[in-house]
Formats: sequence, structure tokens, C-alpha cells
Amino acid sequence: MKRLGWAALMVVGLALPAQAGPRVVSLDQCADQYVLALADRSDIAGISPRADDADSWLRSQAVSAPRIRPTLEAVSAASPDVVIRYWGGDARLLAALERRGTRVIQIDDATTFDGVRANILRISGALEQPGRGADLVASMNRNLAQSRGAWNGEPALYLTAAGWTAGRGTLIDSMMRAAGLDNAWGGSSFAPVSVEQLILRPPRQYVLGFFDAVRSDRRGAGRHPSIRRRTAYRTIVSWPGAMLGCPAWFAADGSRSLARAAPRR
Repeated sequence: MKRLGWAALMVVGLALPAQAGPRVVSLDQCADQYVLALADRSDIAGISPRADDADSWLRSQAVSAPRIRPTLEAVSAASPDVVIRYWGGDARLLAALERRGTRVIQIDDATTFDGVRANILRISGALEQPGRGADLVASMNRNLAQSRGAWNGEPALYLTAAGWTAGRGTLIDSMMRAAGLDNAWGGSSFAPVSVEQLILRPPRQYVLGFFDAVRSDRRGAGRHPSIRRRTAYRTIVSWPGAMLGCPAWFAADGSRSLARAAPRR
């Protein structure tokens, strides 16, 4: 009888539905990536209208997820337990959510991979998915380990189609250095570079960003005919905008792509 009793309990236990996690809404395209990667689909109350745009890293996973505009009325109607944001949502919306006791998780503007790890672990914890967070961190760490030192300190300049570069204190700089490149831009943060600068002091190599958005920045310095002729044979990789618009784990994919393009020694 005891055996039958335990068997019956096991059957009942198997029949019970899995414990649902917190209902979550993401307010912008960067937050969408974290929610799509970490949350169960049944727990997603809404993702942003831009979640399946061409510059969204996980756009293929966004196809069937519900869309929600980042307005007080729309988000309130979804009744989320947790809201994830990077830049989305205005002050009125955020204040109203906090008054109602909704937990708002801010994605930090990480400039290092340690900062990215902290984002992943904090958000996966809020979504009650620590295992998925740990898996993302482990995957990122593997990419970084496989990238380490590939370029042995050779210089390269990051350049966007609009004519901007990135120096110290940016995730771009961390991505380049993780693959062993020395950043040819000696400054800090982001800064514009002119066509004249690029012609008079041409970098040995380029790492390009956002050039896949062919209809944007059509008159930017990066698209100038003289610069295009130089980047045609001096570019290591051209990173897609989807890789660069969010401080997330796939930044390590960018480092790995640099390492794969390094000459074999």
C-alpha cells in the first residue's frame, strides 16, 4: 500500500504544471534581447515593437511574442511583475510602475565584459532563471577565451558609417582588446573622425560597425568614396548593428569574429 501511495503521489506531482515565473515586459530593443534569451515564453507579457527589426540580435525569436508599446496604459494593462529597460519608457511610466510595486530592472551601460556579466546575472535572477543566466555567461566566457591575444597587439581603428570611433571606456574598446587588438584611437569614449583625418593619418586596419544599415548615414564619413576605397582592403571585420546596440553577451561574438580573422602565426 505504501508503494502504491508513493506511486500515486509521483503521478500527481508529474501532472502538476511547472511553476510560472514572474510576468515580464521589456520596454526597448535592448531589453527585448535579455527577455527573449532568459524568460519562458509563457511568462513574457510583452516586448517592444522593434523586437524583430533588422538590428535586433534575437529577431527570429521575437516573431510570436506579444508586442507592447512603452506607454503607461499599455504596460499597466499587461500587469507585469517585472519590467526590463535600457533606455525605453519615460519618467512618468517608470514612476507609475514603481508606485504600483512593479519591479523595474535597469540594464547598465556596461563598458566591460564584467559589466555585461553583472547585467546577465541580475536580470536572470529577477526572472527566476539563474541557470539560463549562468549558461549565457559561460558561453560568453568561452568566446572570450578563444579570442584572447589573437592579434598580438596590432593596431586597428573602429569606424562607423556615420564617421564615429570609440576609445577607452567603451564596450567597443573592450571587444577589440579581448581579441588582442590595440585600439588606434587614443582618446576616450566616442568621438567623430573626419575624412581628412582618415586620409592624412590612415589606420593600418579597420573594424567597421553599423555598415549593414545601408539606408542610414549615407553621407557619413565612413561612406565617403575615398574612405570606402581604403576600408575595402583594410577591414578586419564589419560588425552588424544588431551586435552593437546593446551591452549584452553577444559582444563576445564580436571579439570571436575578430579572432577568427587574425592571421595564423
